[in-house]
Amino acid sequence: MTELEVVLNDLTADGDQIDALVAGLDAEQWKLPTPAPGWTIADQIAHLAFVFRLAATAAIDPEGFAAVTAEAQHDFDGAVNAALKDYENDTPEVLLARWRAERETVVRGLAAVPPGQVVPWLVNPLPPIVLACAGIMEQFAHGQDIADALGVEPERTDRLRHLVVFAVLTRDFGYLSRGLTPPSAEFRFEITAPSGEVWAYGPEDADQRVSGPAVDFCLLVTRRRHRDDLAVTAVGEEADRWLDIAQAYRGPAGAGRTPGQFARAAV
Repeated sequence: MTELEVVLNDLTADGDQIDALVAGLDAEQWKLPTPAPGWTIADQIAHLAFVFRLAATAAIDPEGFAAVTAEAQHDFDGAVNAALKDYENDTPEVLLARWRAERETVVRGLAAVPPGQVVPWLVNPLPPIVLACAGIMEQFAHGQDIADALGVEPERTDRLRHLVVFAVLTRDFGYLSRGLTPPSAEFRFEITAPSGEVWAYGPEDADQRVSGPAVDFCLLVTRRRHRDDLAVTAVGEEADRWLDIAQAYRGPAGAGRTPGQFARAAV
C-alpha cells in the first residue's frame, strides 16, 4: 500500500466515524447548535461536503477548479458562504447523501492523480497526499464540533499522525493569518500518539520546543480547545507564543474557544 493510499484510507475512516455520529439523528438534532457560533450540526456537514467537493474538483477537473476559485479571489469567505447556500434547504437525508458522495469522489480523484503531479489549491498547488491530510484536518475540526454539540467524546487513534504532520508543515499559518513574520528557526515537536508512540519532528537541539498528547495538539491547532485546557507545553519564548496562535488552516483564525469552556484534567 502506498503512503497516499494509507492517508486516503484514514481519511475515509475518519469520515465514517463522523457519519456514525450523525446518521441516526432526527431532524431537530441536525439543527442543534455547535460551539462554532451560528453553526448547526447541519452547517458542519454542509461545510465538509463543500470542501470535499472543491477538493474533488481540483483533483479531477483543474480547469473547472480554476474557474470556481477565480470568482472567489476577492471575497473568499463570501464565496464560501454563497456556496453553502446550495445546501441550506437540504433535508438531513439529502445532505448526508451528498456528503457521502463527495467523500467517495474526492478519494477516487486524489488516488487517480499521477505520481509526482500536484493538485491546484487555494494558494499553492499541493501534492495529493497533502490535500488529503488537509481533509483529515477539516474532518477532525468539524467532527469535534459535532461531537461537542452531542456531548460525546470521539475515539481517537494513531490516524492523528497525518494531522500532526500537517500542523508541523503549516506551523506558520498562525503567524500569517495575523500579519506576523514567522520565526526562521525551526521548532522541535515531540507529540505522543494515542498508542504511546512519540512522533518527533524538527532538530533535536532546537531551542523552541512543543510537546504533548496528539489529541490535545490536534485540538490546539484546529482551535477547538483553548491552550489552558490542554496538556500541550512549550519550551522557549517563541514556542510559547505559538501556542496562543497555532492554527493548521489558512485564513482568519476565528474566535477559537475560551479558557475553561471544555476544561478537563490534563493528561
